[in-house]
Amino acid sequence: MNMSVRNRNKFTPEKNTTMSIKEKTTSISRAFLVIRMLFFTTVIALSVLIATVMVNNTTGWISPHHSTNLLDKLSLSLGLQEHVYTVVIDAGSTGSRVLAFTFHRSLSDRSVKLDQEFYSHIKPGLSSFADDPKKGADSIKQLLDKAKMVVPPHLWHQTPLVLKATAGLRLLPAEKANLILEEVRRVFEESGFMVTQRSVSIMDGIDEGLFSWFTINFLLDRLQHPEQTVAALDLGGGSTQITFVPKEKSTMEGAPQGFIHQVATLHQKIDVYSFSYLGLGLMAARKQILSAGQAEGESELRSPCINPMVKKGWTYSGVNYIVKGTHDVDVEKIPLSEWQKKGGVPKADFDECLRLSRSLLETSVHKPAELNDREVLAISYYYDRASDHGLIDSSEGGVLTIKELFKMAEQICAVPNPDQAFACLDMTYISALLHHGFGLATDTKLQLRKKIDGYETSWALGAAFHVLHNGI
Repeated sequence: MNMSVRNRNKFTPEKNTTMSIKEKTTSISRAFLVIRMLFFTTVIALSVLIATVMVNNTTGWISPHHSTNLLDKLSLSLGLQEHVYTVVIDAGSTGSRVLAFTFHRSLSDRSVKLDQEFYSHIKPGLSSFADDPKKGADSIKQLLDKAKMVVPPHLWHQTPLVLKATAGLRLLPAEKANLILEEVRRVFEESGFMVTQRSVSIMDGIDEGLFSWFTINFLLDRLQHPEQTVAALDLGGGSTQITFVPKEKSTMEGAPQGFIHQVATLHQKIDVYSFSYLGLGLMAARKQILSAGQAEGESELRSPCINPMVKKGWTYSGVNYIVKGTHDVDVEKIPLSEWQKKGGVPKADFDECLRLSRSLLETSVHKPAELNDREVLAISYYYDRASDHGLIDSSEGGVLTIKELFKMAEQICAVPNPDQAFACLDMTYISALLHHGFGLATDTKLQLRKKIDGYETSWALGAAFHVLHNGI
């Protein structure tokens, strides 16, 4: 009986209410503790994020990577960075290309990172309009219309626009080249972009080489340490450039006058070996090799570099030519099967073609010995021709030795292929330029790239940086 009374007294309503209040108080305290922890965790996380953003934003010029990252996107949204644009037109000898670059620029130290790149091209090059300058300017207007789709209209007036013509216009008579440039200036003045009288010009060949070198090493993230930069070889239609940072004193002392230049890059000044050989670009070299031993002004060009089966029309610098082998072979009258019975099909003469290429190069190109000990990356026609013949991946590029290039040239010369009339000449000249011209050993490994990290390996990016930092 007493036990029963005690048990009933233990669970009275008053005690039960007291326990419920204590439990609720404990639950509320725990909830406040969780909220406080979440609050302080959020504050700390935001503080760390903001500090990281600030550090990222104020040390852009020493950043090891060339393109924008998530922190840069956040900096842009926080107003710590701004979008800036630059439009560059590369008026080459075989075609014109527009590259519209979108950059992030830090408002603290004015450093610049690449965000996006737009690329488009059109053929033929401006030099083909030597007798119709307005038509040439119209081709540039087509490219500008495409660039306008990339740059917001309200920023056109503060977006620098430049056109830099290369060897194609350098090789034209000055009067004709100037008429083309004047028509292009009219198009520029009506474009709405930021332009000056210096926006349209013929680029110095040295600048072309330096800008290409800058682009390649910027995209490879090598500019922070000049001694780690790669040598850049660029083969255009009218000229070819070689650029690298010398490591050896003998290179500096042995370089011909005009080959060593002091340049400023990423807050430091360095000495760079760079030279542009006008007239040794692929198309200009074609013309000289095809014309070897023939009368000046001859419109029918016969060459051992051309297969005897070939009869090909070719236009260079506004002049029309007929290109043939050293003798005629009519495969309709004499089938290939008959030639095979005689000991083989008609061939271009690789040995004689190589001799002509060497004679063009050996007395005109300086051979920097140090180049054999450097990483070498080649762009433009070096890449195009290796890709055309399946030596490298057409999108990723690849690595080849000079010996492999010679072997391919010899094989191509031995095959009758009228659809690739200049293949023997082009590959033989490229191989000769690298070995007999620049002095690269045949076992030298050559990197061939069209793009790095998705961006074009064009001098235009280097020119865009120059314009952003120094004005037009």
